[in-house]
Amino acid sequence: MLTSGNSSSQPVSFILLGIPGLENSQFWIAFPFCAMYVMAIVGNITVLHIIRTDHTLHEPMYLFLAMLAITDLVLSSSTQPKMLAIFWFHAHEIEYHACLIQVFFIHAFSSVESGVLMTMALDRYVAICFPLRHSSVLTPSVVGTLGAVVMLRGLLWVSPFCFMVSRMPFCPNQVIPQSYCEHMAVLKLVCADTRINRAYGLFVAFSVVGFDMIVISISYMMIMRTVLGLPSGEARLKAFGTCASHICVILAFYIPALFTFLTHRFGHHVPRVVHIMLANLYLLVPPMLNPIIYGVRTKQIRDRVIQGCCGKDS
Repeated sequence: MLTSGNSSSQPVSFILLGIPGLENSQFWIAFPFCAMYVMAIVGNITVLHIIRTDHTLHEPMYLFLAMLAITDLVLSSSTQPKMLAIFWFHAHEIEYHACLIQVFFIHAFSSVESGVLMTMALDRYVAICFPLRHSSVLTPSVVGTLGAVVMLRGLLWVSPFCFMVSRMPFCPNQVIPQSYCEHMAVLKLVCADTRINRAYGLFVAFSVVGFDMIVISISYMMIMRTVLGLPSGEARLKAFGTCASHICVILAFYIPALFTFLTHRFGHHVPRVVHIMLANLYLLVPPMLNPIIYGVRTKQIRDRVIQGCCGKDS
């Protein structure tokens, strides 16, 4: 038995189904998922190594990029090892507290990633709109403070999720029709009134993502106004190129995140397979794409990667 015997007790564990409807294909689906996970790990570790070892990259833009890489490593590693174990070894069972820990890491570091993207937008705003004041405004201490605030916001805002769920009774059914433990999926197994939990989840989502998206939107509106006012076409092109990579990263994170969040609450007509697949990719594709996008678009990082490859070849 997975429970201690009654509907008011805490379960011993949950059962993660993986991708309902694609059970016979999960073994093969795991191979591209594993490849993307390896790319995410290698890419983000490479970015971190380059930024750590090259002191010329100890600037706000690259320090924020290092924060993004760390966040991506945590996000992808909080779900992918268990997901691959489900797909390849049918290890569907997850211990109760391990499930709550997974809920915490997924939501806390999704909030952190959103905050890091916001700080990167602020960095681009200051760098393009006030280039002469960039180094004096975004000093290392300011960058560190912004990173700490973003981290604390994620930890403090999400901690009540796990605390409230851990004090609630669960129904006898402990089957989660997903590949990982997510707040709303776990909440659906609770045999009690969950309106407060749902309301708090909405508050956190809209206060975190809403605030960050407003700041990002305003930052890029100001950037666009400044860029379009530049007299040189070459300068405008260079400024657009600097922002293009960040905009790609923002879209890759927020579009699947918002789709997954809204589908959980309002998308009752969305096919479950579509929802689960996008929920899986949402925590894997951005961590994989971010180092690739920045590696291609950022000359300093691209040059260091090329130098490293040439050095190994020689």
